[in-house]
Amino acid sequence: MVDKSQTPKIVVRVAEKGDVDKIIALSSKVFRNEAPYTRGMILGQMSAFAEGQFVVVYDGEVVGYAATMMLPERKALDQHTWNEVTGGGYAAMHDRRGEWLYGMEVCVDPDKRRLRIGKRLYDARRRLATDKHLKGIAFGGRMPGYKRNARKFASPEDYLEAVKRNDVKDPVATFHLNAGFEPVRLLKNYYPADADSGGYGVLMVWRNPYYDPERENQPVNRGNPDIVRVVTVQMEARTISRPQQFYDAVEYFVEVASEYGGDFVVFPELFTLMLLSCEPEELKPEAAIQRLTEHTPEFVERLTEMAIRRNINIIGGSHATKTEDGDIQNVGYAFLRDGSVHTREKIHPTPNEQTYWQIKGGEPLDVIETDCGPVGIMICYDSEFPEIGRRLADQGARILFVPFNTDTRHGYLRVRYCCQARAVENQCYVVTSGMTGNLGNVDNLDIEYAQSGIFTPCDFPFARDGIAAEASENVEMVTVADLNLATLSWARYEGSVKNLRDRRLDLYRIAWSDGG
Repeated sequence: MVDKSQTPKIVVRVAEKGDVDKIIALSSKVFRNEAPYTRGMILGQMSAFAEGQFVVVYDGEVVGYAATMMLPERKALDQHTWNEVTGGGYAAMHDRRGEWLYGMEVCVDPDKRRLRIGKRLYDARRRLATDKHLKGIAFGGRMPGYKRNARKFASPEDYLEAVKRNDVKDPVATFHLNAGFEPVRLLKNYYPADADSGGYGVLMVWRNPYYDPERENQPVNRGNPDIVRVVTVQMEARTISRPQQFYDAVEYFVEVASEYGGDFVVFPELFTLMLLSCEPEELKPEAAIQRLTEHTPEFVERLTEMAIRRNINIIGGSHATKTEDGDIQNVGYAFLRDGSVHTREKIHPTPNEQTYWQIKGGEPLDVIETDCGPVGIMICYDSEFPEIGRRLADQGARILFVPFNTDTRHGYLRVRYCCQARAVENQCYVVTSGMTGNLGNVDNLDIEYAQSGIFTPCDFPFARDGIAAEASENVEMVTVADLNLATLSWARYEGSVKNLRDRRLDLYRIAWSDGG
């Protein structure tokens, strides 16, 4: 049988020493009025950073070459010249600890322009920057249209602004803009021999959408720092005869979540009201709050111990209690596996909470730093106010936890639809946890309706309906999903829409009383 497979005609690969003469010949063809690269320069580049030098081979001929190195942010993004930053073309300034991939050179055979060789080389650079978990790519780009248009503009800065507005098309700068690079500033005397560009360079930057600044600080108990496994508990309200039964039920779910490798386990709003079901008689609001307040120290101690022992972060629903300032608050808790405890008060108590329990709206509203990055807590009704999620997202939260407690399907759907809206508009994940069942002997907790879920933005890399996972309606169960933070970062920079980046801050903004 005849093998009809063929060797690919065009290949992008890492440059090898056997390519050196071909690269020199290519540079002679591209830079007709300048001295070509020398053999020593090419070998120096390969020696400094072998994996960063790429060639495009077409029918056995080298038709493209890209030279790169790694630089610290200060050197890559500050004012510099080509000669300084490249060490005279030898890549002598390469720093393996640098955060940025720096593009020294791109050569494309002028007779092979239609093969998209330049795009192939830039794509290879992007893959390298992503694989090495760098902040991005930087380089000094040319703007060869400047010389012939110089009389029309008061300064090179004005010319660059016109190119950015697409009023003028520059053969190189416009290509870089269309390729997704961001012009940061002009580099003065970047390459004096480039008369067409007036000696200027344009500092072009591509920011790696997968870069996570928290990655290097992740503890060893997380195998893949990009993946966060969340377990949301849809818990049934149960009548108990003693508090230990409540803690046994909570620990059961914490243990299950831990055995499934969860990073977070989430409980519903006001799930501690079950502690009132073991009282000899139904308590009125004032007495009920007092009794719940008496339970607070043990509640905090027990769940802190569970988080440490089971090595999992617990979003401890919420707990109605009288706080140190004497106000009655609906308080959300985060018990982290390092033993720290964080509280967040519900900002918007519902009309029922205000009139029946005398609960007041709290503060502050800030993210909680965890070993999986910053997270936010919005308690039930808070999710229905877009300002809350936006502030938490602006502070860096990529996962928002929403413990809720609703009595009817109408109430539940208000929370659900708003949580999905928060996921879309903030390009983040939203995890909800609700109560089901009923407690006939606890006043104001007569019936519960819930369908807990884990929601995502709506874009190609995510679940079709923006739902990573969801529970069955009104059934006690756990729901598990792995949330990819790298995919979220991609969506914020490269997605079909970029809600966070596309805000018209020239027209509107949210001003918080604390200056945020």
